Amino acid sequence: MIMKTSWMKLSIGVVLMAAAHVADATLNVVATLPDLGALAQAVGGPRVQVACLAQPTEDPHFVEPKPSLVVKLSRAGVLLEGGAELEKGWLEPLLDRARNPRIAVGAPGRVACNAQITLLEIPTALDRSQGDLHASGNPHYLVDPLNAKLVAAQIAAAFSRLDVDGTAEYQARLKSFQERLDAAYAGCRKLLEPFKGRHLAAYHNSWLYFANRFDLKIDIFLEPKPGLPPTPAHLATVATRIKAEQVPAILLDPYLDRRSAEMVAERTGAKVVEVAQYPGSLKGTEGDYIKLMDANVRAIARAFASGREGGK
Repeated sequence: MIMKTSWMKLSIGVVLMAAAHVADATLNVVATLPDLGALAQAVGGPRVQVACLAQPTEDPHFVEPKPSLVVKLSRAGVLLEGGAELEKGWLEPLLDRARNPRIAVGAPGRVACNAQITLLEIPTALDRSQGDLHASGNPHYLVDPLNAKLVAAQIAAAFSRLDVDGTAEYQARLKSFQERLDAAYAGCRKLLEPFKGRHLAAYHNSWLYFANRFDLKIDIFLEPKPGLPPTPAHLATVATRIKAEQVPAILLDPYLDRRSAEMVAERTGAKVVEVAQYPGSLKGTEGDYIKLMDANVRAIARAFASGREGGK
C-alpha cells in the first residue's frame, strides 16, 4: 500500500510539472511542418509550446486531416505555415473546422513563412498536364540553410509582436541559432566543395534550393512530372541518363517509393541515399534543423566520395 501511494504521488508530481511547463509557455504555437516547428522551438525556447501537424516522415502534400489536428489548431495562438500552396489541400479544411480567429488570414497569429523567401520555379502558366505545379513556386525552400535563417528571423519577429515582454529573449535566441547555423553551414560547404558542379538524381523535385546553395545539380527525377508516379519507360530513360552522366546517388525522402529508386540503382550502380526535409525523419535529428542539415550533407558527401569519379 505504501509503494502504491508513493507511485501515485510520483505520478501526480510528474503531471504537475508538465502542467507547470505548459503554463510557463507564453505562446501556444502550431507549425504545419516539423522544420518550422524546429525553428520555432530554437527561437522561442521555454516561452513557447510548439506542436506540429505533419509527422516528420509524412508527405507534406498529403497530411491526413485528423480530429486531433483540429484540436491543436483550435487552441493555437500562433500558426506557422510554409505557404507557397504546399499545405493548401489539407490545411484549409482543418482551419474551417477549428474556427480560431487568432490564426485566421490577416490575424497577428497567422505567419506565412515564405513571405521573405525568393521562390524559384514560378510557372508562367498553370497546366495540370505538367504535373503538380505550385502557382507561387517551388515550396521546398527550407532545405537551403540561408533560407532557414530568414524564416527564423521572421518567426522571432512574430513572437516579439505577440509577446512583447519576451522580445529580448527571442532576439538573443535567434542570434545564437543563426551563429550556430552559420558555423554548421561553413562546415557543410567545405564537405561538398570537392563535388561542386556534380549531378545527383532525386525522386521528387524537393532539393532545388539545396542544390543551388551548395553548387550541385539535382535535375534528374524519377517522377516524369511533379507528383506523377514513375512509369517503366521514364525510369528506363532516367537510368540511361544516370549511366551517361555517372551520377553516383539517387536522393530519396522517407515518404517516397523506395522500390522505384532501388530498381534504378540496380540498373545503374548509383546508390539510394536517404535524405530528409524534416527533423526527426533521420535518426538523431529530432527537433533540430542544424543536425538534419549536417546529416543530409554528410550522407551526400559519402555518396560522392564512394561513387565513380567524373560526372561533371
